[in-house]
Amino acid sequence: MTKKERVELIQTRLNEWFPETPIPLDHSDPFTLLIAVLLSAQCTDKRVNLVTPELFARASSPEEMAQVPEEEIRAIIRPCGLAPAKAKAISGLSKILIEKHGGEVPQTLAELEELPGVGHKTASVVMVQAFGEPAFPVDTHIHRLARVWKLSSGKNVAQTEKDLKRLFPRESWGKVHLQFIFYGREKCQARGCDGKRCELCQELFAR
Repeated sequence: MTKKERVELIQTRLNEWFPETPIPLDHSDPFTLLIAVLLSAQCTDKRVNLVTPELFARASSPEEMAQVPEEEIRAIIRPCGLAPAKAKAISGLSKILIEKHGGEVPQTLAELEELPGVGHKTASVVMVQAFGEPAFPVDTHIHRLARVWKLSSGKNVAQTEKDLKRLFPRESWGKVHLQFIFYGREKCQARGCDGKRCELCQELFAR
């Protein structure tokens, strides 16, 4: 099977199994999504969704968040891990959004990546999920599956992102990235599949 054929089969099966791709992180607007994605670093979405209701009840806008003492933010988000760094970033970016962006989340990758605690992946998630801009955020599930499915031999997520962007249609990036994540979590977990056991792996490499 050629790489092109694998891509077509992957898209077909993912569309069958995951026709709907709800955003896993609970949020109400670009700001709360930005905070939720920031908190999800080295933390599960499930845990983030348990923590954010209390945080957003306390502050759900840059203006409100900028008024919350950093130590209070830290106490609320402690279950997510890396609380000191994340609290500092949340406090800092809230103030920057007010000072430089009129209290709005910027809509470019470059501006997002200038915010404290916001790396390329976080910025990409916000771009595609908050603003509908084409982006292909690569997390550990996607990076692993891209290698298992022989779509990329990238040694880092940056190279994997470039490879996947070349293989999948631009208009599908936002949906496909979530489908990869859902498949990795539900059907092809790292400890449960060696590239030969799960349904799609078998179909891809049995031919």
